[in-house]
Amino acid sequence: MSSISKVFTEQPPELNKEEKARLNMIAAARTTPRDDRFPHTNQALHCWNRYNEWIVCAQQGSEDDCKPLRQYADSICPGAWLESWDEQREAGSFGGVGSRFDHKAH
Repeated sequence: MSSISKVFTEQPPELNKEEKARLNMIAAARTTPRDDRFPHTNQALHCWNRYNEWIVCAQQGSEDDCKPLRQYADSICPGAWLESWDEQREAGSFGGVGSRFDHKAH
């Protein structure tokens, strides 16, 4: 019996390959682990750090290796922030790591 069968009272419908992949991705989704550096309710800095950790990974490794880090950022950051930061990175105006404003990069 598959794990999806536990949610249905009747036999679940057959899924095509794309639907199975999507279901597996959803089943594997996790939120970012607790980080003792950010013990308070306001998680803005935690969000910022997760996003920048993903950027550093993407600059140093393969995209597949970095998917969990992006997922952590996606799970804790407001979508509007991520969209804005992604647009800023594309435009070259992002103020985080790897940007022209990153004093460590020069």
